[in-house]
Amino acid sequence: MCRIPSLSWLAKTPEAALKGIRKVVSDVVEDMKHSGEKVPEPISRKRFSGKFIVRVPPEVHRNLTIQAAESRVSLNRLASAKLSQ
Repeated sequence: MCRIPSLSWLAKTPEAALKGIRKVVSDVVEDMKHSGEKVPEPISRKRFSGKFIVRVPPEVHRNLTIQAAESRVSLNRLASAKLSQ
């Protein structure tokens, strides 16, 4: 996994801070390319499947299953609704 290190830029205004951090990121990306490092793909450009696995304690699993059954929905639909809140 590659990642860009923590970066920051302090400025007197939000606009100046944004301009500064954009420059810092641009410089780091150029340095990574120059040194042959892989530049990470921005999260905004990634495609997501909508699937991921979450491990929970057995009692939480049981309680969610009961809630789903009582609500007459699937466990998946219940978990999705709870995560969307």
